[in-house]
Amino acid sequence: MAWRHLRDGIQSLNPAYFAMVMATGILAIALHLLRMEPFGVILAWINLAAYIILWGLTIVRLVCFPREMFSDLIDHNRGVGYFTLVAATGIVGSQFIVIFNRYQLAEILWFGSLVLWALFTYSVFTAYTVKEQKPTLDEGINGGWLVTVVATQAVSALATLLLPAFGAHHDSILFLALAFWLFGGMLYIWLISLIFYRYTFFKFSPSDLMPPYWINMGAMAISTLAGALLILNANQAPFLESFLPFIKGFTVLFWATATWWIPMLFILGYWRHVYKKFKLVYDPLFWGGVFPLGMYTACTYRLAQAIRLPLLFLIPRYFIYLALAAWLLTFAGLTGSLAGACRRVAQKNNIAEAAASRGRI
Repeated sequence: MAWRHLRDGIQSLNPAYFAMVMATGILAIALHLLRMEPFGVILAWINLAAYIILWGLTIVRLVCFPREMFSDLIDHNRGVGYFTLVAATGIVGSQFIVIFNRYQLAEILWFGSLVLWALFTYSVFTAYTVKEQKPTLDEGINGGWLVTVVATQAVSALATLLLPAFGAHHDSILFLALAFWLFGGMLYIWLISLIFYRYTFFKFSPSDLMPPYWINMGAMAISTLAGALLILNANQAPFLESFLPFIKGFTVLFWATATWWIPMLFILGYWRHVYKKFKLVYDPLFWGGVFPLGMYTACTYRLAQAIRLPLLFLIPRYFIYLALAAWLLTFAGLTGSLAGACRRVAQKNNIAEAAASRGRI
């Protein structure tokens, strides 16, 4: 009985579950940057365990349920969830550098994120382009699509952090990081135009406002982080120094856009759960709402370093507690959900055993 429920859970595993790794990893990094190292290390180890477990479940699903995985891949709502694997891999790699100072493992993860990025970018978007039956815009797009931007910028940020591991290849790695950063920014412009249009010109119900709508802000936050890292390392490559005014301007633009989204998203959340009384229950997609809060904390800290504006350091010192509270609440929801599933399995087992006993009598 328990095995059957585990099998069903793996079969229906949401590919976006790696957002848990994204959220936990960036929060661990933010805690480390703010000199809260013990808490950052604890979360980093929890994150490594989650990353390994989710990869194990994903591999089992690929072997046992390839049809379901392919069906998710070409689905307009679930396919983009696979980009959380890319972003999670990049953030775990960044975690190895920032917290553990382990460049070799981070380098392996970076190459892995490159392969995954290319695989999902050209398979998912090709599938969306050539499939004959397509949803309408209001049914097929949501904030979760912006995880494609997050994945792209995670590759850029990790590449910049890995500079000490690449020796004399600084120019090549920084150019690649710059190219990914620029493409991620352009991809955001494409997608947010469609998402904003969908929000403002189509009927909008509380059920449409799924938790990943926070990625509207998170995609700009990680773009800020990647840009700030490029600024901090511009002296490593002469060509990059000539781009500095451009990079600084766009990095501040990304941060300002992320900041604009925060009040808007809280207002929409109030409208959904308080005004419309939409039930608040745990959903794996809630991790997509935790990640932007941790990322905004980390990116603001790095931006303050990059443009030498001490005033900005005030924001992450307080915002970190909001991000940590969101993580704890979501983790409690996950724990409660797993405990409830175990209780239901135990009850069904007891009922089955009782029925079997009556049959023997």
